[in-house]
Amino acid sequence: MVSTENNGHKMKIPHVMTVAGSDSGAGAGIQADLKACAALGVYCSTVITAVTAQNTVGVQGVNILPEDFVAEQMKSVLSDMEVDVVKTGMLPSVGMVKVLLHSIKEYPVQALVVDPVMVATSGDVLAGSSVLPVFRQELLPMADLVTPNLKEASYLLGGMHLETVADMRSAAKLIHDMGPRNVLVKGGDLPASMDAVDVFFDGVNLYELGSTRINTRNTHGTGCTLASSIAAELAKGLPMLSAVKIAKRYVETALNYGKDMAIGRGPQGPFDHLLKLKVCRSVAPRAFCPSDLFLYAVTDSGMNGKWGRSISDAVKAAIEGGATIVQLRDFIEAAKECVSICHSKGVPILINDRVDVALASDADGVHVGQSDMPVSLVRSLLGPEKIIGVSCKTLQQAHEAWINGADYIGSGGVFPTNTKANNKTIGLDGLKEVCLASKLPVVAIGGIGLSNAHSVMEINVPNLEGVAVVSALFNAECVSSATKQLHEILKQAVQTRK
Repeated sequence: MVSTENNGHKMKIPHVMTVAGSDSGAGAGIQADLKACAALGVYCSTVITAVTAQNTVGVQGVNILPEDFVAEQMKSVLSDMEVDVVKTGMLPSVGMVKVLLHSIKEYPVQALVVDPVMVATSGDVLAGSSVLPVFRQELLPMADLVTPNLKEASYLLGGMHLETVADMRSAAKLIHDMGPRNVLVKGGDLPASMDAVDVFFDGVNLYELGSTRINTRNTHGTGCTLASSIAAELAKGLPMLSAVKIAKRYVETALNYGKDMAIGRGPQGPFDHLLKLKVCRSVAPRAFCPSDLFLYAVTDSGMNGKWGRSISDAVKAAIEGGATIVQLRDFIEAAKECVSICHSKGVPILINDRVDVALASDADGVHVGQSDMPVSLVRSLLGPEKIIGVSCKTLQQAHEAWINGADYIGSGGVFPTNTKANNKTIGLDGLKEVCLASKLPVVAIGGIGLSNAHSVMEINVPNLEGVAVVSALFNAECVSSATKQLHEILKQAVQTRK
């Protein structure tokens, strides 16, 4: 990890060193590694093995750097910068592989992630057949993880046909026999597969890790990005399988977000690692204020359907009644319409869990639960200006939310609720305990309505800013009237405790 000074104390920053080729089109290679690590909040240094001339059409040229200069780059970084994880991409010569092995023996690191880049997706050869024996016999036995796609796995296994998930399982075991501690065979190019399935093998257990297949041409650099994202999570201290799962979700989110971008004229475009390119703001983003949490309206499609109203109509009515912030649990095309409605009224709007939907619709942020995407990853994807809320029941969860970059916490369920079955309640005492310990503003949630909202607010503790409600608003015949009534109760409660 990179060391920095913070109030006289050293703070360690997770550090990945990528050893790979440069992609002039910036979709793959070290450019992808840099962007992925930046998105995930990890420092990334680079050792360039080759400079390529390539774009969305293919690779037009490869200029391999001298091995002694590659060695000099490695020594410069490893001798000075406390690298946690080394991730490799394009290693175009036997001598280059041996330089790498010598360097990490001299300067040991926590983990070595090998992405065996030998053939580009376009079919261009990036490493000759002479490299294959040293890969098998010397590099893979040193690797903590190797991440071949189907072509690379077949190449490592002497041309083995890989056409089914069962083939991938066999390949993962055979590659593991070559020495790496873990193997991830990537199935994104698997024929006739509805989902994108990768097979992970740790020497004991086989895992089939599925994700949604995104229909897009913008896939250039996904392999490099996945490997460097795994390396980034390992540098943070995560165990291997957890790192793989989080990295897969990040790649899926980025692919989905940038699926419609048009960069280049070729068959395979790059994707947007930082999830920023589609966002074009004409005005500065609205700053989060704790008072926004005063009357937090959480939509419910079932309840609105019961009363025959659209999500957008329900949102309009809630705002008219005095809702100060809105959370959408509905990820339909109405998201953009609801965002437009809220922004026109100066009311922030959040999306439940889905980072990609929040960015695509230009919502103000997201709210996540304890079992959803980690807050630190959400922050790295959304950037500093978006709002992030996280559900918390315990003091430890509240502390972690603050550490990982949340803006507020939703604490509950305070009372039993019909909207979430088997949701453990914390009661007013539990809510009070969380509020007193929290360093973030708190909104109470769970079973709160007209009959008990006053009792929640009158516990009169620091950080409790408001209540979040679902049924009390959206299961009423008139959302606007219900919101007005609840808003008035909350105002009276606040005046009473003053």
